[in-house]
Amino acid sequence: MVDPAAPQAGLPNALVAALRGRGETLATAESLTGGRLAALVTGVPGASEAYVGGVVSYATEVKIEVLGVPRALVQRHGVVSAECAVAMARGAVSTLGATWALSTTGVAGPEPQEDRSVGTVFVGVAGPGVAEARALRLAGDRWTIQDRACREALSALGGILGLEESGLG
Repeated sequence: MVDPAAPQAGLPNALVAALRGRGETLATAESLTGGRLAALVTGVPGASEAYVGGVVSYATEVKIEVLGVPRALVQRHGVVSAECAVAMARGAVSTLGATWALSTTGVAGPEPQEDRSVGTVFVGVAGPGVAEARALRLAGDRWTIQDRACREALSALGGILGLEESGLG
């Protein structure tokens, strides 16, 4: 459970409240964060009224087969790309029937992937009239990169919904 006093708890709580108030839902499609984004959201009391589920698509084939990321997109841009992040988020909206979806893809380390350095991360957001990705360059160890990717994904949706980002700490 997310500790409401923890700095990172503010934004997940605010997002769940906003989504509930709007009658909207959220799904997640995660690669490098391995389910941590879903855990942040589901740690909020009442999250079940807004969060429909998620896909941990660590393997490329899961991105393609479950989320519907086009194989040609992966071949052209790779899985560590803005294009893949957007396709993952769109796939989560479609597959899970959510209003909104957040996605994470990137390199948490310790080794580079697809000629991308450790800390290269893309977070995607898809929803009504929105399909975009943020490119990030994060520093730190594996845990820190994953944690920051989750926070940045939440922040991206929070910005779209007009929420303050004070919970990012």
